[in-house]
Amino acid sequence: MFEHPRLSRAADCLVRQQFAVKSGESVLITANSDVDHAMMDAVVQAVERCGGKPLVALAPALPFQGGLSDPYVGDSLAAAVVASDVWLDFCFPYHAGSRIHNAAMEAKRCRYGLISMSRKDSFERLYGAVDFSALIDFNIAFMEFIAASAGQTVRFTCPAGTDVSFVLDKVKLKRARVCDKPGMDTVPGAQSLYPVKDSVRGRIVIQALFDETYRQLRKPITITADGRITGIEGAASEDHASFERSLKRASGEGHLGTFVHFTYGFHPAARVTGTQFIEDIRLAGSNAIGMGLPWWEAGGGENHPDGVVFDQSLWVGDVQVVDNGHFKGPPELAKQFAGLVRRMD
Repeated sequence: MFEHPRLSRAADCLVRQQFAVKSGESVLITANSDVDHAMMDAVVQAVERCGGKPLVALAPALPFQGGLSDPYVGDSLAAAVVASDVWLDFCFPYHAGSRIHNAAMEAKRCRYGLISMSRKDSFERLYGAVDFSALIDFNIAFMEFIAASAGQTVRFTCPAGTDVSFVLDKVKLKRARVCDKPGMDTVPGAQSLYPVKDSVRGRIVIQALFDETYRQLRKPITITADGRITGIEGAASEDHASFERSLKRASGEGHLGTFVHFTYGFHPAARVTGTQFIEDIRLAGSNAIGMGLPWWEAGGGENHPDGVVFDQSLWVGDVQVVDNGHFKGPPELAKQFAGLVRRMD
């Protein structure tokens, strides 16, 4: 079967450039049983080119992410994660926030990658259809801008009717240029903006949702906020019950909960898929809104639902950063952003 060189390049960017796999390292690759096998083969071969020792673990998709997945995970995988130098998690829902993920982080051996994709075309676009070094450079520069803006008011809107503001908190998960030390990393191409708790006010109109599954919505859902989430309106009948159930479960207290994060997606090669959550939230101008308990608090990561806004406009303090999905500034970042282009080879 013909394999596009972009797939091999994507695997090398993940394995060699992002996670710096070294000779002799044990690399665990977890995936759902419906994963694209060509993508798995490419990642395995990239690990072998680095001299690493790959092990692929396939299992049915988890019904929940994080801690709610614990009853569905076997002891064999629990043993493998703490004995791995690198754990590339292609599962969706993902293991981050679960018992075995916490054990791997506490053992301080494993470098965990929340990759969470099943289709090779998404993987090719996010890792193989961009100058990966330039993407990391911009991701870090934008992260530093967000970190330096803590305490300022953030506002974002969208054409569907979103208009919300919050006080920006410090960055919780900082991206390194290379993940070569124990800890957690994610797919580049998006930056989280963390709100000071209970500071979020306004309304958010989401067009896609990950609660118990990920899908584009038949009808947009409006979320109202006054510190906490005060209501959800407009949801189609098939969406309202699962979303409300997930919010109450994720809050840990039976109410609709609060907000964990907002994001800005800026990957030049990302496209809307309707099935690959990790790619969709990296579409230029997208915003993934995480709700519930944050993963850094006790009980966090348990099925925290994410709503997705497209074509956002974003202000940080007095600076307009994004206008209807298009990056505007600040000027020094705009010049750097202009160098991010989709590779077609």
